Amino acid sequence: MAKTKNTSLDTVVTDFILLGLSHPPNLRTVLFLVFFTIYILTQLGNLIILFTVWADPKLHVRPMYILLGVLSFLDMWLSSVTIPRIILNFTPASKAVPFGGCVAQLYFFHFLGSTQCFLYTLMAYDRYLAICRPLRYPVLMNGKLCTILVAGVWVAGSIHGSIQATLTFRLPYCGPNQVDYFFCDIPALLRLACADTTVNELVTFVDIGVVAASCFMLILLSYANIVHAILKIRTADGRRRAFSTCGSPLTVVTVYYVPCIFIYLRPGSQSPLDGAVAVFYTVVTPLLNPLIYTLRNQEVKSALKRITAGLGAVNENK
Repeated sequence: MAKTKNTSLDTVVTDFILLGLSHPPNLRTVLFLVFFTIYILTQLGNLIILFTVWADPKLHVRPMYILLGVLSFLDMWLSSVTIPRIILNFTPASKAVPFGGCVAQLYFFHFLGSTQCFLYTLMAYDRYLAICRPLRYPVLMNGKLCTILVAGVWVAGSIHGSIQATLTFRLPYCGPNQVDYFFCDIPALLRLACADTTVNELVTFVDIGVVAASCFMLILLSYANIVHAILKIRTADGRRRAFSTCGSPLTVVTVYYVPCIFIYLRPGSQSPLDGAVAVFYTVVTPLLNPLIYTLRNQEVKSALKRITAGLGAVNENK
């Protein structure tokens, strides 16, 4: 929705004050510990997956695990863009963010977030080929092609982040400077702009909301074909293994995409629920990925056992 503010353009905002997540004051310490613990677990969990995929020769040449390693790398950085700022909001530290810092945070969040969005789609396509086209899978998805596709995903994410950051900060910001959110994001910043934001809201709707919804639909289509193929498997063990491979990732992408679509298909919204909803794809999903891909993936667990056994043998020889 278009809006124009009467604030004088002679005043230029040099920093933004992030108000953070709404919370009762008596829960500040508890929430600090909760988010701090989540952040540490997220970093450790994804680091373990990244190290396992890199160290195990059976994993790091297979497209599925190349993509999983990239996802873990993304999760580590994406959570680092938002969670430390959430944690700081529960402390007496200053809530002010320099203008340049806000630009950087918005760019990296949308760069990494959109890269992850495209990567989830690529991972679903990989599972579709592996289960529905098993005989042609080595030709349709090999290590070289997977690397090229991953590079394309990173480039697309970078372009997306640049577009969003440029469009958002070309607008004049002349006060107020209080961002009713826990990080610098487009919907919250547009409410502070001293100019018509119609174009920005339209681009946000299409470039984020529609693209995210389209990726989600492609993922659902891939998994629908996978389920159809699974039902044709005659052995119970084969069906169980196939469902185990696909069921958990589908849960994760649902937790990631649905809140994301909810936020960015409504760029002009001022709902107090937006902050709580955004926690799912900024905090919860990076935490869930290592839990699901290690606890539910037999090959990753086997690789961890091999690496642990190897390290134990080395220590004994010393």
